[in-house]
Amino acid sequence: MSVTKKDVEKIAQLAKLKFNDQEIDSFTDDMNRILSYVDKLNELDTESVEPLSHPNEGSNVFRDDELKKSIPTDEALKNAPDRNDKFFKVPKVIQDKS
Repeated sequence: MSVTKKDVEKIAQLAKLKFNDQEIDSFTDDMNRILSYVDKLNELDTESVEPLSHPNEGSNVFRDDELKKSIPTDEALKNAPDRNDKFFKVPKVIQDKS
């Protein structure tokens, strides 16, 4: 299987991209090299290889939950650009639609 310039132009059109002739030639060569590599991989015997859902074999690698105290409000707000008593002060983003 190989990719033609016409294929690359169609893919570019579907992606709403525009390329000059030099770029189309370059993408055509790149895609053909990729397909050639995939064909090489298809030559490998993978009959005894189990399919993986993830390349790393790990199950439940999350840490255990630990109950800890929250940081104090003053500590949480110390780097806030603006605050109102014990709250972050932010610009209003919800508009009244009435």
